[in-house]
Amino acid sequence: MDDFRVDAHVKVLDDRVVERARDRGLDALVYAPHFTRLPDVEARAERFATDDLLVVPGREVFTGDWRNRKHVLAIGLSEPVPDFITLEGAMAEFDRQGATVLAPHPEFATVSLEAHDLRAHGDRIHGIEVYNPKNWQSHNERARELAREFDIPTFGSSYAHLRGTVGEVWTAFETRYETNVALVEAFREGAPRGVYHRSGASHRLRCLAEFGHLFYENSWGKAERLFLSGTEPTHPEHIAYDGRFDEVSVY
Repeated sequence: MDDFRVDAHVKVLDDRVVERARDRGLDALVYAPHFTRLPDVEARAERFATDDLLVVPGREVFTGDWRNRKHVLAIGLSEPVPDFITLEGAMAEFDRQGATVLAPHPEFATVSLEAHDLRAHGDRIHGIEVYNPKNWQSHNERARELAREFDIPTFGSSYAHLRGTVGEVWTAFETRYETNVALVEAFREGAPRGVYHRSGASHRLRCLAEFGHLFYENSWGKAERLFLSGTEPTHPEHIAYDGRFDEVSVY
């Protein structure tokens, strides 16, 4: 296989995920679990990386409040960034760190960047996701329209919250990469790539399973309990952030 295959956004990582990634012919994963601080993401990514599978740590930051979220995926971060800060505050921090910024599932439900966000921050965004198993076909088509409109490179991912979905979608680069740094730079610089996904009944079932998981993931009651205390690890008022995000916190 000459291309370099990346599942550009997964939420799960263990030995079974690594085995599945290998079985699916993947060369790299971007691991970005919810509500997990960057040092913990980095430690787990390093633990499960192998000689033939890069694991890039990332953060899908939840900007805005719970009812008006804008998810933004950042890779190549050097310092932790909390959830539930303003979109402007998050983008400014990503810019300060020189991170690579990706837009997952644009215009999907109430959890995504929309056209006006892409227009406002397009010069800071290095990729738009154009295929994701949780999306309906209309969402994927709209994402491609946005990528063309704003001239932003595309990527695809399994967005796997379930182990079995890993490798259902991949971004294939023309060049092979030996390190996380090189792969992050490839996303940032718009290196040539294509977006592919599996097909058939099995793929459709995987898509349905991931979509069904969405309802559990987005339970308001769960989120309310999680973030009102201010003690959770990615809450902007957590002691780990030393008050740096107080001015842009939404909770």
